Amino acid sequence: MLFKVNDLEYKLENQKILSNKSFSVETSKHLLILGPSGSGKTTLINLMAGLLKPTSGNILFDNNDYLSLSDEEMDIVRAKNFGFIFQKLHLIGHLNVEQNIILGQHNSTSPKIDELIKDIGLSGKNKQLARELSFGEAQRVAIARGVANNPKVIFADEPTSGLDDINTKKVMKLIFSQTKKNNSTLIVCSHDQRIKSLFFNLLELTNELFKFYLPFFKISFVK
Repeated sequence: MLFKVNDLEYKLENQKILSNKSFSVETSKHLLILGPSGSGKTTLINLMAGLLKPTSGNILFDNNDYLSLSDEEMDIVRAKNFGFIFQKLHLIGHLNVEQNIILGQHNSTSPKIDELIKDIGLSGKNKQLARELSFGEAQRVAIARGVANNPKVIFADEPTSGLDDINTKKVMKLIFSQTKKNNSTLIVCSHDQRIKSLFFNLLELTNELFKFYLPFFKISFVK
């Protein structure tokens, strides 16, 4: 089991954001966390990635309760195992394509930068500054940075936000191809109903319900 989430609860300034969430994620079983704005989906993946600590409950990653680790130990676990594709691209404008991707590398077994740049269709643009890229090009660089460390888990936050149907298909195809190439497990949080059919495993959050779908069964929990 890659992740096991038990009775997870998160409060912010005494406001309950998530309550009594329990589910598991198996290795290579990609998961879509689907829900509208304010449903807590980004908070949930931040908890799973160790970027936030729950108010109560626990999260096991590779059967280890990594939330009990110190901040420094958690940083090491995150750097070795997780890749992030953020809704906001967070590229550094005065750095070039190659330099922005290198920021995602943390070990010597990471793929070659030239290979990654070729994979995202930007061959020959290694030295082009990020601020000179189109939005689509910048988005591809952000995806490459997220997989540059050969991560065990790729977290993607609203990767298709603001995209039309054609570019939504292109972005998801690129993310899935890089996920397959790295043998990673993909966990996406999104409000985008268009990508729902791409996933067998679906965890749906609303203001009232928490639903976890697997290919053969469904469980619903009232908040």
